[in-house]
Formats: sequence, C-alpha cells, structure tokens
Amino acid sequence: MAQRTHLDDADCSIAQALDVVGDWWTLLIVRDAARGVHRFDEFQRELGMSRKVLTERLKLLVEAGVLTREPYQERPVRHAYRLTPRGRALLPVLVALQDWGDTWVLGEGEMTATTEEASREAVRVHALRGTRLPELLLADRFGELSDPVADTPFTVLYCFPGAYARAESYPPGWGGIPGARGCTLESCTYRDQLAQFTAAGATVHGVSTQRPDEQREFAEAEGLRFPLLSDAELGLVAALRLPTFRAGGVSRLKRLTLVVDRERTVREVFYPVRDIEASVAAALAAVRGARPAPKETA
Repeated sequence: MAQRTHLDDADCSIAQALDVVGDWWTLLIVRDAARGVHRFDEFQRELGMSRKVLTERLKLLVEAGVLTREPYQERPVRHAYRLTPRGRALLPVLVALQDWGDTWVLGEGEMTATTEEASREAVRVHALRGTRLPELLLADRFGELSDPVADTPFTVLYCFPGAYARAESYPPGWGGIPGARGCTLESCTYRDQLAQFTAAGATVHGVSTQRPDEQREFAEAEGLRFPLLSDAELGLVAALRLPTFRAGGVSRLKRLTLVVDRERTVREVFYPVRDIEASVAAALAAVRGARPAPKETA
C-alpha cells in the first residue's frame, strides 16, 4: 500500500477532506465515476494508471464511503464502483475546479457565460459528439425526478444560465456577463417552434442549475409547454463536464445545446451559442437531418 501522510488538524474541515481526496488520482476517479465509468478496467483505460495504484485508490474511496463496491459478475467475481450520496456531494467540488481551470488556466481570468470558438473549452465540449450520457435523473419544475433523455428519436437539451419571471430575481451585474443574457428569448423561441421539433421526432428539454420553483415560475410566466429540468446538484454538469460560471453564489451552465438520440448518444453539439435564434434553427435542422437510432426491444 502507498504510504499516506495523515493531516493532524482535526478541527479543520479542509484538512480532513484532503485526507480523503487530497491525492489527485482520487478526484479523477470521482470525476470518471460521475461520467458513468464504473468498472475497474474502464477506470484503468480512462486514467492510464497502474492496476496497483488504482486498486489502492478504489479501496481508499470505498473505505471513506465515497464509492460503493457492488458485484456485477460471479465467475470470476468482478465489482462495479458507484458514487454514494457522500461521493455525489463532491460534484460541486469537481465543478468548481473545472470552472477555475477554464477561467484561470485555460482562460483569461474573466467571468463569462460563453467562450471563443477556438478555445480549449469549446474543443472539450465539441468532443462530446459520439459519447453517451449516463443514466441520471433531474428534477422537473414540479420537483419530480425525470430522465433528461426522452423516449423519442431525439432529445434537444438546451442548457442556459438562468431565466426568471421577475427582473429583480437576476443576480447583480447579470447583464454585464458576456453570454448571460438571452435565456428568455431562447426559451420562447423553442416554445414558438415546439411543433416543428415534435414533428421532426424531437423532445425539447431546457436545463439550468436553478431551483425547480424558480423554473416553474418562469415557465408559467412564459407559457412554456415543454419541461425545464433542474441540475442544481450538478449531476449532468459533472457527467458531461459541461462548462459553468458562478454568479449570485451559484454555479451556472454556460449556454450550449446538445442533440441526443434515444440511445443516449450525443449526436450534435452547439457551443458557443452567440446567435440564439440561429442556434434554435440549427438544432431543428440537425434533428431533421439525422437518422434516428433504432429503438431497443426487450
């Protein structure tokens, strides 16, 4: 086993948390578990670490209650590793690290709800084409848990920073954050073209990190006829490593659109979104031009 130096500051929560996840491999394992990686060989392939080191880190995370170890095969016995509620509570930490990296390492240190076309952040998001969205549930505007991927040939997930029924609900300085404005226009454009998306075999879901009650108030004010889903716990953000920024003390999704098929595969990505109405038209064109994946039969 690797020799670990335990931190003696028993009264410091930061020190005690780092005693569990201070090794950088452990956070990368948590990152990949949030992305839907669960089996030993999958972790090893994704991370490129030795079997010995991976075994040690998985054992540590299971003992700390961050991962649970569940058998999925008997002969030989093999186990899957899944995040526990304690592990999922680390997702905001991962998102904050990613946000810091996007802003201060890959970016110029400025708060923004968008990016440049050629940025490494945009490259990461566009690399989602062909990847599979793991199984997860998000709360709808009534607080009921729902799969963000519908049982239709396609689902259009448009991710937006935040939209409110009342102007005073927006965080201070919202209008000055590049890319933040336009959420109402985006939602209403999808509302007005919903019949065309439905005819093309697509379900439309709006996603933000707002609370369900905030989404409900906005949806009722604007007469939206499609679901708004809350990623307040950052499950979708962490699963796909979607870009965020912080405003009003909340991690918020940057504006982007994903077209996902019924097999949960990301077929198209639009990011950054500069022209909102053009992005809605592009999403509709992508749905109309794509060949649906065959529906699985039991």
